[in-house]
Order: sequence, then structure tokens, then C-alpha cells
Amino acid sequence: MYSPGWRAARPANDVDTIPSYAPGTRRREELLDELSAVRSETHAVPLIIDGEEREGEDMHKIRCPHDASYTLAEVQLAGPKQLGEAVESSLEAWRAWSEEDWYHRVSVFTRAADMLAGPLRTRSIAEIMVNHSKNPYEAEIDLAELVDFLRLNAYYVGFIYGWQPDQYPGEGNRFDWRPLEGFVLAIPPFNFYSIGGNLPTAPAIVGNVSIWKPARAVAYSNYGFMRALMGAGLPPGVINFVPFEGRHSGLLLSHKRLAGLHFTGSYKTLVGLQKSIAGSLGVNLGFPRIVGEAGGKGFIFAHSSAEPKSLVAALLRGAYGYQGQKCSACSRAYVPRGLWGEVKPMLIEAVSSIPVGRVEELGNYMGAMIDEEAFKKAVEYIDYADARPGEYTILVGGGHDSASGWFVEPTLVETSDPRGRLMSEEIFGPVLTVYAYPDSEYSETLRVCDSTSPYALTGAVMANDRVAIAEAEKILRFSAGNFYINDKPTGAVVGRQPFGGSRASGTDDKAGSWLNLLRWLAPRTIKETTLPPTEWRHSFMG
Repeated sequence: MYSPGWRAARPANDVDTIPSYAPGTRRREELLDELSAVRSETHAVPLIIDGEEREGEDMHKIRCPHDASYTLAEVQLAGPKQLGEAVESSLEAWRAWSEEDWYHRVSVFTRAADMLAGPLRTRSIAEIMVNHSKNPYEAEIDLAELVDFLRLNAYYVGFIYGWQPDQYPGEGNRFDWRPLEGFVLAIPPFNFYSIGGNLPTAPAIVGNVSIWKPARAVAYSNYGFMRALMGAGLPPGVINFVPFEGRHSGLLLSHKRLAGLHFTGSYKTLVGLQKSIAGSLGVNLGFPRIVGEAGGKGFIFAHSSAEPKSLVAALLRGAYGYQGQKCSACSRAYVPRGLWGEVKPMLIEAVSSIPVGRVEELGNYMGAMIDEEAFKKAVEYIDYADARPGEYTILVGGGHDSASGWFVEPTLVETSDPRGRLMSEEIFGPVLTVYAYPDSEYSETLRVCDSTSPYALTGAVMANDRVAIAEAEKILRFSAGNFYINDKPTGAVVGRQPFGGSRASGTDDKAGSWLNLLRWLAPRTIKETTLPPTEWRHSFMG
């Protein structure tokens, strides 16, 4: 009943197999051609309101993260006038879209998925690489995740609509799976193309309309997906694409027809958005749904029975994939001292060998930070550690250079304080901090891990001892919404590891599952009596 049958319907040229892009392969040459095409000009990114391109009241220039001298795109930014038009367009589109047969809605998004997995694949990969500064592997899994979101959501729409209440003789009971009554404001982050596409489309596939505020830094790649949706037959106004300055958010959050917020970003921003929505209660038509994911402090906790090479691989991939710019990234680790003596030199050697540079040069594992603000934040944590030699030791890395792009070296830090700043705060950069704990204090250090950070998004335990695994799973039960055993804490797969965390990490509504779709529905219960009673009196009345 819960099997994701949509997988069987994937085309032969699907995204299950990530191309190697090895030298001499056809796919590598095609990618290099598309990268050159993307880099050949400065692209115009308009607003899309009611299916039409519009100009905004301001313009933002996107600079390539790993080549700051190159202006990748000029993005139109909506002002109050354009946002008002987007709301009007959304509410008008809602009339027909909310009543459209579900299988017609679904067909738009499955077609878009097939386009991304097929004819638009290589171009989309190139756009992601240049805009996000991702290597081809990171770009491929990002696009694959969006394809999976679209296909899984489509499958589960049919699953949900077929989920009906119990029946009883003499009556017929059913759910009318209604969308929310108004528009959903979708605010995704910069770091994942897949999240950028899922936040506006998940509500839309079940009959809602979305106002999409893409992250300005990656509005170019997101615009590519918006064009794909339009090419797949998305009706005008169902999703309006409107980059805008955050100071204008109140115009939408206080609108009486705001039906929901679909957000991924920082804890501070989510708190501010929730407060704004709370301040408008009584003005809104109802109670807006809030689905938010707000960052994390991913960890790997090693037991003395962990396999050293597997631990090193998990730490490297978990900490330095996409420059650590993942809310799930491993930025803290706990390793027993007996094991740390063996793992430490292996880890130092491996981190030292990570190539960093322009992602178009396909030998590089890491690219650049997304922008100057992200660069400065990561550097600030490195400088903080460097200034406290009694608490932190930078074992490798720590270098940074913004002369040509926002590059930060993969950095490995050892700490004597398991509750220090680098072990508790989200860094969102390629900085991994390790605490070597006494071998005899496994249980106690698990409790330290649980109580150190306000976040509870992802975490992992590395061990071969089953008793140790079971103990970690219990003590860390509320420490991570996605918990991994003998794996890195990144790379959740849609449908297989539904994603989301609690505490300061968000509302835990599990993107990549039918649970998320339920948040965008307001079911109406309908009871039909087949033989209506004709007498109002009860028998006890005589």
C-alpha cells in the first residue's frame, strides 16, 4: 500500500544512474558545451506573473560564486505593485485550478519531471553548476531529487485521494480533498535546486496556488525550472515567480488570503515569518499553515567499534560535499580517543587532498561559497577557532581567498570543549570540528551531543557493536529527524528517507513523503444518508 510504485514508471533515460562525466565520454563533452553556453552571456531573469514576463521595480546582479568577475544574470525584483498583481493572479487562477481533476494537475508535473530527466537534463546541470558552484555529481543529485519530488508527489496525490473514511450500512462517507483557501507563499533557500522547485510545486500539485520567492542568489537556475513548468503546460497564475526583497514580505504575510507558508532557510528568518503571520491572525481568512525547515547542526558520533575507513569516508562526504552548504552537513563529530589516534592522520591526509576551484574544471571536488556573506560567515568561525588555541586546533585547512571567487579551504578542527561555539552553532561552510571523548564515556558523551545544539535535523552513529547502536538510537531519539546508522548524515532520498527535523530545525513535516502533501489539504467530510429518518422522536420517549 505504501510502496512508491511511481518508480516503475520512470523512463529508460531516467536519473537513477549518475553519469561519470569521465574524460573521453560523450556526456562530458555535452556538459562542457552547455557550460560554455551558459557562460557565454549575462542572462535576463524576469518576473513571471500570470504566465507573462514582467519587469520589477529593482534589479539584482548574480555573480558566479567561483568567478566573481562574471555577472551570470540580472534578476528583476518585484515591488509592492508587482506583488499585488501576483496575488490577484494567484487568486484568480485558484478558482479553476482548485477544482481541476487531480489527474490533469498531476500530468503537468510528471511531464516537467520527464523534461528535466530527458531533454533539459544537461542544460539544467550546467545552470546548477555555474549558479550554485556545484560539481557535476552534486548538481546531478540535486536535479535527480527534484525529479523524484515531482514524481513521488504525483504518485501520492492518487494515494491520498483514494484514502477515504469508513463506511456503515445506511450511509455513504467520503472525503472531499480540498486545497487551502487562498495562496501559499513559497520561500526556498539557495543551496538546493530541488528544494527551490519543490516548495512551490508540492502545494500546487494538490490544487493550491503558489507565490514563489526564489533565493536571489540562485534565481537564474530556478527560473530555468519555472520555464520547464510553463513548457509542461502549467496554467498561468498557478505559480507566480516573483523574486523580491525580504522587506516586502509583510505585504503577503498580512494578506487575508494567505493560506500557508512553505519555507526552508534560517531559524531566525522562520521565527520572524511566524511572528508576522501570528500578528495578522484575525485578518487572515483562516489559520495559515506553516511548514518550515530551519537548518541544522549535523553530527557523526563514532563508537570504538566503528570501522576507521568508513568513518573517514562518512566524515569527508558529510562535511565537505557542496562546501558544507547543506543544512544536513556534518559539522561536528565525536570520536573515542582510542579510535581518534588511528583516524586523525587518515582524515588530515584526506582533507588535505580535496581539490578546490572552478567547478567547470571537472577535477575539482569543491567550488566556492555562494556569495560574499556566506564566505564571511565561514571565515569568521575559522578566525574564531584560530584565536583560541587552548580550545581549538586547526589541523588542516583554514585558508580562504575572495580575490576571484568566494573560496574557503576544507577545514578540520579539533576541540577540547564539546559544548563550544563550533560544536553548537550552524556554520554552513566547509568546517568540521571533532571532539575526542574518553573511551569509557560513550553514554555520557551521547547525552552531551543531544543537549549541545538547539537543532535536531540530521545525525549519524558509526559502530559495529549492536548494543552501542541501540543505545545511541535511544539517547539521540530527539536529536535528529533523520538519523543514520553507519552512513553520513546527508543525502536523504525522496520517498526512502523523508526529510525534516524538529526543535530549532523546523516543523518536521517530512518533505519527500505524503505527510508533507497532507499539510496543503483541508479535507471536507461528506456524509450521505441513504434512508433519511422520518420521525424525530426517540423510542425512549414512548
